[in-house]
Amino acid sequence: MGLVEGGKITLREAGEKLGVSYRQAKRIWRAVKQKGAKGLIHGNVGRPPPNRISERLRQQGLNLSRKVYEKFNDTHFTEMLVDREEVVLSRETVRKWCRGAGIEPKRKRRTPKHRKRRERMAQEGAMVLWDGSPHRWFGTEYPACCLMAAMDDARGKLLAARFFPFEGSVGYLWLLEQMVLSYGIPGTIYQDRHGALHRNDSHWSLQEQLAGRQEPTQVGLALEALGIRPLFALSPQAKGRVERLFGTLQDRLGAELELEGITTLQDANRFLKRFINRFNRRFALAPQQEEKAWRAAPKNLDRMISFRYHATVGNDNTVRLGGLVIDISPGPRQRSYAKAKVEVRQLLTGAWQVYYQNQLIAKHAPTPLRQSERVLPRKKPSAPGISSYQWVYLASAPPKEQDTGVTKSA
Repeated sequence: MGLVEGGKITLREAGEKLGVSYRQAKRIWRAVKQKGAKGLIHGNVGRPPPNRISERLRQQGLNLSRKVYEKFNDTHFTEMLVDREEVVLSRETVRKWCRGAGIEPKRKRRTPKHRKRRERMAQEGAMVLWDGSPHRWFGTEYPACCLMAAMDDARGKLLAARFFPFEGSVGYLWLLEQMVLSYGIPGTIYQDRHGALHRNDSHWSLQEQLAGRQEPTQVGLALEALGIRPLFALSPQAKGRVERLFGTLQDRLGAELELEGITTLQDANRFLKRFINRFNRRFALAPQQEEKAWRAAPKNLDRMISFRYHATVGNDNTVRLGGLVIDISPGPRQRSYAKAKVEVRQLLTGAWQVYYQNQLIAKHAPTPLRQSERVLPRKKPSAPGISSYQWVYLASAPPKEQDTGVTKSA
């Protein structure tokens, strides 16, 4: 402005050199003449902005982050402030406060590797992804358990979830039943090669050799009965969406379980019902097509989603499975079923049903659900080199003193 005052350049030329408009140059020139060099300083310098968040609220947020929500990430913490503390703050404000106070982020993000993205299905119900996540969900001082969950591929919606002592057939059958009852039958289920889902053994019975394929697992039999096509992933990266789901659940659900003081499977499963609704409101997406691909559930769903065994009725008209004995009442005209080949089903309620030629001929009271095993029968094979592996009812996993905690009302 000294050049302007000396008459060497015009005020318009000074504005061009300063990068401001002519009107702004006139304002600056007027302020300089009134206040000297101080006129170049903006009037709001040193003044707190009118929308500045109070220091008291900042300290309150930092105290909550350190003492109450220390296991929560920045976004989750921001949501909890709204839901539980009735404090509305932006995620970026919370992040700046925490980093400025030396509070490290909960998880350090690694640079992701380049992978080809699989497009989501267009319709809800066209594909479901499910898996189990063994983890110390209740904290390092408590034993690990397994959260099993199913999600819709088109929406990323959590369809069903439940804690079990371990990942196995009981959990997958429970997920399948809950999903079908709540939504319907999906077209495809994308899954890994866990032993409950995929036959990983090299044993072939004579019937399997004649058919040219191995009989599926107990879960696979249920999928076949419902007409659901299984797709098997060859690596964790191939089922990245469900892996990321469990990453989010370990981050958020684990923190909320600790906040609520939950340390048992029963309490955690009750809490899950509320958590799933909130989770879906936050993360579920809109599908590309509004029309849904779910198919209606059949009437005999409880039989289709159950454990299946083949047995031979004894001379005393009983069926024996391990230590379980099921009495067979006489058939029409006092018929005896001795030596008859029957199909035995254990429903997810624990109850037993015996079928002969697709007709129900006997029932038995519920017993605890146990994992089944595929083993050789005691009798010798009918021909050299021919094995006859079959599903048998064994309390093999978990140990006998443990229980799955699954009931129909759960």
